[in-house]
Amino acid sequence: MKNISITCLVLFVIIFLSTATRLNAQENNGLSNGQTIYVPAYSHIYAGNNEVRALLAVTLSIRNTDINHPIEILSVDYYETQGQLLKKFIASPLALNALGTARYTIPYKDKSGGSGANFIVRWKSLKPVNSPIVETIMVGPRSSFTSRGQAIFPSE
Repeated sequence: MKNISITCLVLFVIIFLSTATRLNAQENNGLSNGQTIYVPAYSHIYAGNNEVRALLAVTLSIRNTDINHPIEILSVDYYETQGQLLKKFIASPLALNALGTARYTIPYKDKSGGSGANFIVRWKSLKPVNSPIVETIMVGPRSSFTSRGQAIFPSE
């Protein structure tokens, strides 16, 4: 009788947890009301055995992937390798329409960010929306590559 009670209790806990997880997933559906996103950037990289510095132009792209709702870009800040703020790109929030894109650039000859530069992008939305794609595209005379942003804080 004791084994049957324990088995019933275990089954109850399993069913409860799986139902709660499913309901939580259905509530979110992968949507968000905002995030803070860390985006790696490289104003230069090192090439060859002698670690020759190769300069790169950097483009930050923020793409609203929601087909129905705008998002609001709260801040776009550029940091150098040691974590010092180099530039604030927007002074006040910017509305980004559904499927709209905003871009910000660091010129090819601007090496101030270094090989560990990054952007911090903050955004929010009045309604839960698909999270934007936030990435950097680095282009130089001999190479080009991209880095995808990573959410470091959930909704604002």
